[in-house]
Amino acid sequence: MTGKIRIGILGAGRIAVPAIITPARGHSGITVHCIAARDAERAQAFAHTHEIPFWAASYDAMLAREDIDLVYIGLPPMLHREWTERALRAGKAVLCEKPFALNTEEAEAMVAAAGRAGVPLIEAFHYRYHPLFRTLEALVADGAIGRVVSARAWLRYPIPEDAGEHRWSVAAGGGALMDLGCYPVHALRSLLGDAKVADARMAFERGVDRAVAARLSFASGVRATLHASMRTSAPSSGIILNGTSGRLMVRGFLMPHRGADAVLERSGTRTRLDVDPVTTFAAQLDHVVAVLRGEAQPLTGGADAAANMVLIDAIRAQARIRSAD
Repeated sequence: MTGKIRIGILGAGRIAVPAIITPARGHSGITVHCIAARDAERAQAFAHTHEIPFWAASYDAMLAREDIDLVYIGLPPMLHREWTERALRAGKAVLCEKPFALNTEEAEAMVAAAGRAGVPLIEAFHYRYHPLFRTLEALVADGAIGRVVSARAWLRYPIPEDAGEHRWSVAAGGGALMDLGCYPVHALRSLLGDAKVADARMAFERGVDRAVAARLSFASGVRATLHASMRTSAPSSGIILNGTSGRLMVRGFLMPHRGADAVLERSGTRTRLDVDPVTTFAAQLDHVVAVLRGEAQPLTGGADAAANMVLIDAIRAQARIRSAD
């Protein structure tokens, strides 16, 4: 694909601004071309506010346009499968927000649809593309801390129970595991490979998991724990990797551009890692452009997204056995 990549946004939600609109303004290879919302007035107002040249009166109307190369799906998770598959059938590449789907069955159907369409399908795990996480990957792969023996990852973020907040709705695909826990699940998988669930716990409020904790066992022998919570006084994310000859610690891995502390410990020496000021969303768009131009394979493509959902489903199944509302 040559020329500017024209993005159509499905859903006039808050996430579209930091994830797509803001980083696209600084990218010469991308233009945000069209917005579609639940109703025409909302789409028109959003287009006017964010200086988007075109708006569509419905989701289907935008997908019917021939001047859209990539569809960004920022809808609630319960709508991801339907509109991802519709966009793929329309021949559009798709960048779908996390969590990718409601369950493994949906995720695998979406991946199959992308295969039939022959166009890229990417899950929007923006943190994965930041130079800091790529540095972590390289250090682990190079044996900078020896063989990893244990790990810990967490994400805590306060989510108020506002009216219409889909993250406090199980039917919409909300809950701590789906909305927040998907990140530490994915980060640990990206660094350590696939895993099985040794144990899981959930804490519920009115049928919604407000917090989740799990213990994972990796094929390499690594034992890891993860935690996510929607009830906390302040945002916090982190990854700790303990190896036979050192340790890697990152606090703020989710959005390092907002301030992260990354330390490599080995041989009694603490070395702070550089944190590139580029935003995770800008790094993500760089990668998406490279994929659409045939210069890279998606790091968070359909197969990876489906594998992540397999582990999320396994955690959910274990927690249902061991937890009570």
